[in-house]
Amino acid sequence: MNMMKRNLAYSFILILLLPFGLQGQSIKKNVPGYDFVDFNANQIQFLGDSASFERVYDKLDSVVFLGQGHLNVMHIGGSHVQAGVFTSRLRNNLLSLADGLDGGRGLVFPFSVARTNNPISFVVHKTGIWDATKNVGRSPDHRLGLTGMAVTTESKKASVSVVTVSREPQPDDPEFLFNCVKVLGYSERGGREPLILRSEADTLHGEYSESESSWTFSLPQLTDSVTIMISETAGCFTLTGIYLDNRSPGITVTGIGVNGAALTSYMKCVDFQRDLCLVKPDLVLFAIGVNDASGRDFHVDDFKSRYAWLISQIRAVNPDCAFIFITNNDNMRRVGRRSKRVNEHGPVVESAFKDLSKEYGGGLWDLFDIMGGLGSVSNWRTAGMIQSDGVHFTNAGYDLIGDLLYNALMDKYLQHIQK
Repeated sequence: MNMMKRNLAYSFILILLLPFGLQGQSIKKNVPGYDFVDFNANQIQFLGDSASFERVYDKLDSVVFLGQGHLNVMHIGGSHVQAGVFTSRLRNNLLSLADGLDGGRGLVFPFSVARTNNPISFVVHKTGIWDATKNVGRSPDHRLGLTGMAVTTESKKASVSVVTVSREPQPDDPEFLFNCVKVLGYSERGGREPLILRSEADTLHGEYSESESSWTFSLPQLTDSVTIMISETAGCFTLTGIYLDNRSPGITVTGIGVNGAALTSYMKCVDFQRDLCLVKPDLVLFAIGVNDASGRDFHVDDFKSRYAWLISQIRAVNPDCAFIFITNNDNMRRVGRRSKRVNEHGPVVESAFKDLSKEYGGGLWDLFDIMGGLGSVSNWRTAGMIQSDGVHFTNAGYDLIGDLLYNALMDKYLQHIQK
């Protein structure tokens, strides 16, 4: 054990001996002893090399104990991620590790402008008429990036406002203040560009980067809200994402999710890798697979080869990035127009995730096992943790799995500290 880690370990042990830990609570979150949860399965398993995780936890040491450096986490999936509850719970738990821990809000997309559900963790308003393009479409008619979404406007007066306050704020929610905004997008006709509206008589012009296809705005002070207006010239502007940063040390957790998205959906995003350079993830949580396995036919080799493409995109940006593969939750799939049954592909997909974890040196968080395996979705639905569709969790269910994943991460972190 080197000197830095020894000192950190001593500090950590002292924290654990106190009646209350960091920021007035223990490092792990209290979860009721539900009988429908297999708590013994709540662990990060390593079936291959785990060296990348030591780098993640070294960064976490520096952020939490020294207030230095940055840890970037990306959670990518489908509707489980777009809803934002699961990701928000994990994000808030990580930021509770130290008083005042920050790091910026990261990449967001104004989903409600595209007439779909916005993540719970921020609020969006708009003016003007916007048309949406999504990576779940058969052939997207606009170029897409990492967010998998785009909104396009020809309205003369068009704007998007973002407020980084939860739709259902809680007293202990962290603040997400920013003073640097990157607007991702492009003008297809007329040379339109985004501007930041500070008042009726004051607008900011951004610095354009052709390589990023983005405009960067430096704000004079930290804020939790921004209004982006599109210049009032003729033409068409497409917005593909908004990056909110404060350049402070800390932890940034970015959620990337589109309702109905499968692996093939992200393969349609031409600018996926380019935008990934903004996020620069140190740790990626893979939660894609429910939609891939929702049909009658599921081809495991195709599933794994598509994951290989996704991993190659991430490693091209950060070769040392660590991965956690989250297995599919046990779920129901539609059979015919009116009937549903338990998705029999669950065990096969679980096995595929184990193969991916072993091959790519990632951790495995086996949500399928934690739920209780094939058919367990009915118990979770009875307990009010799964919605009536048999696929999506309720808010209480997303909060629960957010706490469980965080606790599993902290178990590994404690092992790291004690080395």
